[in-house]
Amino acid sequence: MEGSSKKQRISHVKGSSKTSSARLWNSPASPGPDRAGGGAGPFVDGSIRRLTMTNFMTYDYTVVNPGPQLNMIVGPNGTGKSSIVCALCLGLAGKTAVLGRGDKVGLYVKHGCEKGVIEIELYKTGGHLVINREIHAANNQSLWMLNGKHCNQKTVEEEVKGLRIQVSNLCQFLPQEKVGEFAKMSKIELLEATEKSVGPPEMFEYHCELKNFRNKERDLENVVKEKGSFLEKARQRIERNKHDVTRYYEKKRHLDVIELLDKKKPWVEYETARKELEVVKKERDEVKKQLASLKQAQAPMLRKIQQIDGQLKPTVAQIEAKSAAIKEASLKCKQKQDNLDRKHDEIEDIKQTLRLKQTEEEDHQKRISNSRRTIEDLMAELGKIGELPDVAPQISAINDELKRIQVERAKTEGEKSDLRREKDNICAESKMLEKKLNDMNNMMNAKEEKLRGRHKDTHAALQWLRQNKQLFVGNVYEPMMLVINVKDHRFAKYVENHISFNDLRAFVFQRKDDMERFMAEVRDNRNLKVNAISAPEESCSRRQPSRNIESLSRFGFFNYLREMFDAPEEVMSYLCHQYRVHDVPVGNEKTKSMISTVIEEPYLKVLYTASERYTLKRSFYSNEISTSNSAVHASQFLSITVDADEKRQLEQRMKNCESKLRDIDERVKALQKEMGVLGKRDNELLVEKKQLAELKGKKRQLEQRIGTKQESLGQMEQNVIDLQKIEVETKEKIAAVNAHKVTVVGALVTQMKLRAQFTMEKVLLSLDNVGLMAEKTKLEKDCRESTVELKTTDKKCSRLEQRKAQLRDQCTGLLKRAKMICRMQPDESFPEDLRNAFNKLPDTLDEIDAMLNEERSRAECITGLNENVVEEYNRREQEIKHLEEELEEKNNTLNAYRQNISEAKERWLNPLRQLVEQINDRFSDFFRSMQCVGEVDLHSESEEEYDKYGIRIRVKFHNSSLLHELTANHQSGGERSVSTMLYLMALQELNRCPFRVVDEINQGMDPVNERRVFDIMVQTACKETTSQYFFITPKLLTNLNYTEEMTILFVHNGLHMLPPDKWDEKAFIKRAIQRKARK
Repeated sequence: MEGSSKKQRISHVKGSSKTSSARLWNSPASPGPDRAGGGAGPFVDGSIRRLTMTNFMTYDYTVVNPGPQLNMIVGPNGTGKSSIVCALCLGLAGKTAVLGRGDKVGLYVKHGCEKGVIEIELYKTGGHLVINREIHAANNQSLWMLNGKHCNQKTVEEEVKGLRIQVSNLCQFLPQEKVGEFAKMSKIELLEATEKSVGPPEMFEYHCELKNFRNKERDLENVVKEKGSFLEKARQRIERNKHDVTRYYEKKRHLDVIELLDKKKPWVEYETARKELEVVKKERDEVKKQLASLKQAQAPMLRKIQQIDGQLKPTVAQIEAKSAAIKEASLKCKQKQDNLDRKHDEIEDIKQTLRLKQTEEEDHQKRISNSRRTIEDLMAELGKIGELPDVAPQISAINDELKRIQVERAKTEGEKSDLRREKDNICAESKMLEKKLNDMNNMMNAKEEKLRGRHKDTHAALQWLRQNKQLFVGNVYEPMMLVINVKDHRFAKYVENHISFNDLRAFVFQRKDDMERFMAEVRDNRNLKVNAISAPEESCSRRQPSRNIESLSRFGFFNYLREMFDAPEEVMSYLCHQYRVHDVPVGNEKTKSMISTVIEEPYLKVLYTASERYTLKRSFYSNEISTSNSAVHASQFLSITVDADEKRQLEQRMKNCESKLRDIDERVKALQKEMGVLGKRDNELLVEKKQLAELKGKKRQLEQRIGTKQESLGQMEQNVIDLQKIEVETKEKIAAVNAHKVTVVGALVTQMKLRAQFTMEKVLLSLDNVGLMAEKTKLEKDCRESTVELKTTDKKCSRLEQRKAQLRDQCTGLLKRAKMICRMQPDESFPEDLRNAFNKLPDTLDEIDAMLNEERSRAECITGLNENVVEEYNRREQEIKHLEEELEEKNNTLNAYRQNISEAKERWLNPLRQLVEQINDRFSDFFRSMQCVGEVDLHSESEEEYDKYGIRIRVKFHNSSLLHELTANHQSGGERSVSTMLYLMALQELNRCPFRVVDEINQGMDPVNERRVFDIMVQTACKETTSQYFFITPKLLTNLNYTEEMTILFVHNGLHMLPPDKWDEKAFIKRAIQRKARK
């Protein structure tokens, strides 16, 4: 730097690790004044005046005195730049989560020390504020002091908040590990962070107040809506009640009419019964007179009937005697006739026996003739085959051939049985191997389910890849966590802690063009947030470790990380190249106990003990080693292990089994074919043997058959039937039977004549009896007719007498009931008003019943009503009135809230829009100066939803592209860094917070953008109106522009650093100028 002057700013460092740094600022003439006294720019309340660190991370003891404006902290990696950021955060009561490093505050104490101390001096008008934090590593506890007095963390947080310091706000405090998260902030989060950072103190309060007002407004709107709905329903109910009241009075009128009808009906019933009683009395007297005349006319006919009964008795007795004689004669006739029928059947049986004998003899003669013809045919056939040769030698040869075939078939069948047993064994083994492979695949599916639960976009991209692998030229591997297989689940935690989750869920490609094609599809077209990496062109998977593991075994190291898991070639190559897994040893508890010795070993950069990870950094200047350690967390994804070698062996065995099964099937088919040939030959020989055997035995069979037939013929010729003799015997039997039939016929004729005589005598007696019976029947008919009329008249008289008594009782009861219903005394006369009311009603029972049914039907149609309906109607009228008053009150309250919201909105939204416009003006100018386009606007889905307002950042880095919203996925890492830095620069000029911290944000920028951003940062952060700014970077480009307002702090560490009191800035500058002149 030309013409630069300098001042010492950082003091001596104690212990094994020494750190010093210097703050330099450009001054064309004399050294600048001390900033404590005002300097080139004034400190503002809350600015950092001094930072002291004791036994904190890489420092033994260090004091940092920053300037009031732009402070550039520069130094190589591992020297302790980020340690200053950590000290600022923790010293100002920030949470460890803000830093994104260790989650326990004790991890920030220098290794080997029991406690560490951070002391920060803040500028404050009227007296500086000194905050002291003492951190104890053993129990992760802290002791706080404020201006030398003990206090609690809450007091410190309140003091820090009062100075508008917000270490949890990424717009003010952006640690190295949180740089990537700035682009991940939602629009809403970015707005709140911006309000807190550069807005007026009341802006964020107004925003929160607006959100609360809006929530209360929603509650009131819901209440008003509910009240209005309830009021409308109440009005509808009372309208229904009004109709019910009308129906109630209508029903009451019907009931009154029913009551009058019920009172008149018993009087009408009484009058009807009384009139009927008079009619019954007259009818009964007339019936009594008719009954007396009928009884006098019936007496002569009864006497004549008795006389005829005396004449009929002897005639009936004679008829019965004749009937018995006729029955006996008929029985004897029947017996004779049955005997005659039996003789006739006997003659038919004799004739049938003769016919059977004749038929039998005809059949016998036919069989004799057939036997003679058969014997002649057999003798002719025997003569034809008498000279055939002997077939015994041929049959013997065929038997030998059949035995040989049987032996071969048995041998072949044995081979088939052996092959079947072998096939069964191989199938059993194949099923066992398939089960083991399925178990291993199920474990892989479990890993895939964990991936889907943790990162759905990666899982969706995985499904797409499996369906479209044919689109890629080179090898493509699924996410590392699925293809990495840890050999022992106990080692999974080391592998998972060593490889970042972003890489564990990354797809690995052999070719870069395949990766670009994949990312274009899943990220751009499908909008999925996935990671992909390309394997090194030259394989690194076989790289050898720096030292043999046996040489490290004395420290408890037992293996290198690469040997603990299996992975495909390209994946292992990437891990060896990126994470050097081939050179990371893993030890045990012995390693931890010897850690102070282990870290002195050369070539070790990262190592693991049983429960911790150690990272070693060696200074390029002093060769001094600085260490950091962190706990090894339990494995979440890689603990599900599958032995890849065993799986490959199982798959190979499965292939071998399938090959063996195919061979066995082919051999079985060949044996079956051979068995078919043998079977066919066997059948042919059996047929031939059968033909020869039949030919040999045919002559013998013919001779036997001829002998049998001749013997049968002789027997048939001896058994001839004598038909003439049988015919003579048959005629004699028929003549004897006919003689007996003649005797039976004579007896039958005698009995038939006797029966005819008895029948004639019975007929004459019956004619006499019929005449008497006819006369008696006529008399009985006449008497019966008069008797029926007499009985009918008598019954009618009895019935009328009973009816008279019933009607008399009924009239008495009806009269009593009618007076009781009308509430009248027994001797009371009929009331005149009731008579007048009855005159308006019908006079007959039918008309009264019809009217009663009509009135009751109308009354029953009006159901569910009682006297409470009127009371309910009046009560609901009062409720509606009360609801209308409540609704009016709530509407007034809601209108008041809306007025408050409108006023609060004006107080908040107008300044906010102005603030965003100012940020957009600066942000756009910064991008325009870089030949890019950037915009910042206030975005909201709905103007009334104040919790949905947010700040949207849109950028364009190429002329061919469009403005795109800044996200964690769309822009590259360098573009996100540039956008983040320029947004923070836009906030810097608004100067609402006392200081800002940005740690290594320029790491992803290309040189052109880095130079442009640096110039913008210098121009912005070095203005007198801006607040203190800390910019941490491990490198700087050459020929940058510097100003006198800048403070450059160089951070170095090592054993041979000069203490600050021996640092000669003038001599250092003089030597630098001399070296430059020599060049």
